[in-house]
Formats: sequence, structure tokens, C-alpha cells
Amino acid sequence: MPRSALRTCARAVAAVALLLAVTACSTTTPDTAPTVSPPSNDSPRQSASGRPATEQENSTMHLRLTIGGHTVDATLNDSATARDFAALLPLTLDLDDFQGTERVADLPRKLSTDGAPESSVPKAGDLAFYAPWGNLALFYRDGHPSPGLVIFGHLTDQDDIARLANADRVRIQPAT
Repeated sequence: MPRSALRTCARAVAAVALLLAVTACSTTTPDTAPTVSPPSNDSPRQSASGRPATEQENSTMHLRLTIGGHTVDATLNDSATARDFAALLPLTLDLDDFQGTERVADLPRKLSTDGAPESSVPKAGDLAFYAPWGNLALFYRDGHPSPGLVIFGHLTDQDDIARLANADRVRIQPAT
């Protein structure tokens, strides 16, 4: 067999081996790939707890955030994620900016997402958990729909939202 034919055959074998190695590393198959449904536009606007915004919120927990020496009040909704977050308090976290819309911080552990919607659209002032990365997100601007984002609270005063944009550290504790 000529050398050029051997080289071509060797390249083909290497390409097939590479293809098999790459597909063997895949964790999902087309039959089991997760699907994400877009949020329905025909349902009424819901509060951070997932209930219609017209319902009265009566199962909230109040928080106190300290940002740059200023006290900022927030409330948690009545969700498994919010209850799990409250169990971690008090927390002092270092914040980083993400996409010019939110400040993010690593949490000590992932939070429960039981009963949470598949996707949420964050608004300025929302406190959220991003399940894929396991971090806290504090939104200072409205965001985009994001699968895996669980909104579990909100700042009480809209005037305090601007403080988040430049915050490097936050202390979060139950309000007394």
C-alpha cells in the first residue's frame, strides 16, 4: 500500500477515534435532553412567591442588608428557596458584578429549588438564586428570562436599589 494511502487511512482512524471520544463524554442523549418551556404571556403577573400579584403576601420574612454602611430592608417570599436561604443567615458575602445588571456572590451551599418555576424574569431589586451555579444574585437592573433563576425576595424600598450597583460586600441578616 502506498504511503499516501496509509496516511489517509491513519487520519481517518484518528478522526473516528476523536469523534467516538467526544460523543462518549456527552452526559445527555437527544432522548433525555432537558427542555425548557418559555414563560406564558397569557397568565397574570406573579409575585416573587409565584402567586398572582393581587394576592396579599402574608408569609414573608423581613431581612436587613448592610451595603456600604447603609441599611437596606428586604423581604423573602414564602418558598422553599427563601426558607433555605434564611437558614444560612447571617451571611457576609463578597459581591462581583455580572453583565451590568446584578451583583453575584457564592453561597456556602446550593439552595432548595423545590416548587420553583423553570425560568424567571428578574426585576431591579430582586433577590435570586441561580441554581446552575449555586450563587446569590442581587439585581440592580431588570434582567432577561433565565432558566434556573429562582426569585425568592425583593428590596423593600426602590430607592435602595441603586446602592447595589457598586456594592462590593453585603451583610444579610434577619430583621429584628
